[in-house]
Amino acid sequence: MENNFKSGYVGIVGKPNVGKSTILNKLVGQKIAIISPKPQTTRNKILGILHGEGYQAVFLDTPGFHKPRTKLGENMVKAVNEAIGDVDLIMLVVEPNTEIAPAEQAIIDKLGDIPAILVINKTDTVKRDELLNVIALYSQKYNFCDIVPVSARTGENLDELKSVINQNLTEGPMYYPEDMVTDQQEKEIVAELIREKMLKCLRDEIPHGTAVEIVKMKYTKSDKGDMYNISANIFCEKNSHKGIIIGKGGKTLKDIGTAARIDCEKMLDAKVYLELWVKVKEDWRNSNNLMKELGIIEQS
Repeated sequence: MENNFKSGYVGIVGKPNVGKSTILNKLVGQKIAIISPKPQTTRNKILGILHGEGYQAVFLDTPGFHKPRTKLGENMVKAVNEAIGDVDLIMLVVEPNTEIAPAEQAIIDKLGDIPAILVINKTDTVKRDELLNVIALYSQKYNFCDIVPVSARTGENLDELKSVINQNLTEGPMYYPEDMVTDQQEKEIVAELIREKMLKCLRDEIPHGTAVEIVKMKYTKSDKGDMYNISANIFCEKNSHKGIIIGKGGKTLKDIGTAARIDCEKMLDAKVYLELWVKVKEDWRNSNNLMKELGIIEQS
């Protein structure tokens, strides 16, 4: 490793649905965090690793900061608070709005003296004059070490963001091997990809009451190529939700499975046979024990 190598842990924080996971995926060059227009898509801290010339940034992508209504929500907010306390650098991701949301102000109030980069996403949706007003607004609230306007959708200015992250890292070790982009196991990513497709295929509230458990993930190699045989349980909170997830004649579940299988094949670089089962666990979002069983919160 060369002299003066730089590294650090970078927390990606912000209110729900501002594009944190999209930015993370673009920075590391691979889909490791699921994306949905629905809020509170990310439930845990997801670790992603950016390998640059002479530096390594280890990102913690956190759930959107919000007012929790369930124990699951409480754990999501806890993940944000822990990330703020455990990192060397913060990336506060916001949209180019003319008002600071209460959730964003709450995050700013928690920053203390942690170095923070303000990342204004979705800049392709506003004019330059509007963007300057947003920069002025946030600059009055906190002494950000840098402000970087980007568009995660178009990729605009993401190289500049990488450069700014590098500039704000300090000398340190290479924490992870150069070929590693996340600490998530493959089955964890598969479970999240299935959940992402549910967020896209189901109406607003139901996906937030679902969880995915991978019960089998068997790899085989043959003359016909690599193959994964995957079986997963989808848990929901009500029998009525189970019927909606399955859909008429099983169509909705089939659509979820087909879309998830395509993404799994891209991620695993192999053929995938995916089998989905829908089961009911009533009010699991308010049971720490059930959330531990499902791997949503860590065992104590």
